[in-house]
Amino acid sequence: MADNDVKVGTLKGSRAPRDGLARAKPALPHAKFVVGAGDEGATVAAALRRQLRQDPDGGSWAQVRRLCTTGKVFVDDERALDPAARVRVGQTVSIKHAAPRPDLSPAGFRIVFDDAHLVVIDKPSGISSVPFDRKETGTAMDLVRGVWRRRGKRATATPLYVVHRIDKDTSGLLCFAKTRLAERALHVVFQRHTADRFYLAVAEGDVAAGRIESNLVADRGDGIRGSIRHPGQKEHAQHAVTFVEPIRKLPRATLCRVRLETGRTHQIRIHLSERGHPIVGETVYIRDLLRDGKTPMSAPRLMLHAARLGFPHPVTGAALEWTAPPPADFVAVFESLGGARGDL
Repeated sequence: MADNDVKVGTLKGSRAPRDGLARAKPALPHAKFVVGAGDEGATVAAALRRQLRQDPDGGSWAQVRRLCTTGKVFVDDERALDPAARVRVGQTVSIKHAAPRPDLSPAGFRIVFDDAHLVVIDKPSGISSVPFDRKETGTAMDLVRGVWRRRGKRATATPLYVVHRIDKDTSGLLCFAKTRLAERALHVVFQRHTADRFYLAVAEGDVAAGRIESNLVADRGDGIRGSIRHPGQKEHAQHAVTFVEPIRKLPRATLCRVRLETGRTHQIRIHLSERGHPIVGETVYIRDLLRDGKTPMSAPRLMLHAARLGFPHPVTGAALEWTAPPPADFVAVFESLGGARGDL
């Protein structure tokens, strides 16, 4: 047997299963081979497929890709999650079916509460709450199911119902219902704005305390969402009220605690920007600032974080409340602006 061949076969006396999914796993729980000259520069998937083709029950592209993406394939004892990674002569490729699924959750993601009726998470910035279209993956819903799957729970059998959202670029607390009963109750909570919640925002300039009220439309007249500019727009507008409380003055910005009386799309971002204080890291609602000849403050993320969320349990009525400290990327930007971690 050549040095890059591996003996793979079914157990003697066993009956081949009919289900194609059940046949996907080779009989040997741990298979290993050394990459030979014939597979120099090949992808992990291609080299692995050539080995598994010796088994009548294995060797499909779908099988080897799944072995990689579920963390069962190792190259020189390093997990090989990318089926397209290249291998070199002399490297050892091994299959470990007993290896646990890797935790691919992005930094900062965690489940903070999970019971039979709802799940609450701490979402990192850059993760969509729900899919924007059917092809989008890696959303908060996907991350929840990934955790459930690693914990051995029925990840796809448990529904997730959307009861509120936070922006993709905003980090912090987000809730999903898991039952229709909880969904109905939580919809009432968020529609009536009775949830106890606040955001931390770092906005440009010297922000004063106050109540901001306007009517928001999808297109204020220049192609972006914002407050109405003439009475004819009011028919399609949504009333929005935001309360801003400055916490810490920085040399060029202000850390604020922000509460919502209403929950409109991008409401905090729009209201602060239209007051002349866009959130640090804002890239959308900056036209007014640019029109005034100013340059917005750049940052690797939007400095907006959903820090607190509270409401009665949708079924038991018990008081629930969670707080989520700002993540490391938020803290790093805050400190670069002259803030101290203890102020957050």
